[in-house]
Amino acid sequence: DDHGAWCGWRLGDAVQRLRWIPPGAFMMGSPEGEPGRYDDEGPQHRVVIGAGFWLAETACTQALWQAVMGDNPSEFVDPERPVERVSWDDVTKFIDVLSDRGPGLGLTLPSEAQWEYACRAGTDMPFSTGMTITTDQANFDGRRPYQGDAKGEYRQKTMPVRRFRPNRWGLWQMHGNVWEWCVDDWYDNHRGAPATAKPRRRLKLFGTKSKVLRGGSWFSNPRGLRSAARD
Repeated sequence: DDHGAWCGWRLGDAVQRLRWIPPGAFMMGSPEGEPGRYDDEGPQHRVVIGAGFWLAETACTQALWQAVMGDNPSEFVDPERPVERVSWDDVTKFIDVLSDRGPGLGLTLPSEAQWEYACRAGTDMPFSTGMTITTDQANFDGRRPYQGDAKGEYRQKTMPVRRFRPNRWGLWQMHGNVWEWCVDDWYDNHRGAPATAKPRRRLKLFGTKSKVLRGGSWFSNPRGLRSAARD
């Protein structure tokens, strides 16, 4: 379609589509002058995505989670809203169970570099929407606008995963709605980060229980929704 190649599967009543993310290169992290920048977003560095990859075009819906796991831990119950209140371990188990039902798919969470590359979709500004973002474009706490913009709506809950417009690569709500897990272990900044899509993992001897979250959520301020923001 207009966004590129896609594929998908059906599991019960749940349908999940994936988008082909083409190879390329980008500057990961934020420049020092970006409004709202956090120190953990630097140093900005060039990353080469040497091979394209498939990425789910939406966050996991409650319908898909229910079809795979047989339960629904979400507070805002609706089959078309994203599943929430799931830990990194919960999501890892979900991927293992889903992989057993589709052997050979090689399912995994994205690396932090893959996530930011896909979120930016060829852009280099604070958001894939440009220099700012509004509550007409994403679900966040609009009472706290970005850099003095006009205040917007605060919906106080998640929204269906296909609300608003997708980015230019066909990915929906990479900004706001729910935080999204990456496979990487947490590091305090990008110093020493690989220049490839490879995830950052600590040696088991120096392991950490902290993992990387990206994208912000329905209760975040827009500073936390920026393409480079991380938690």
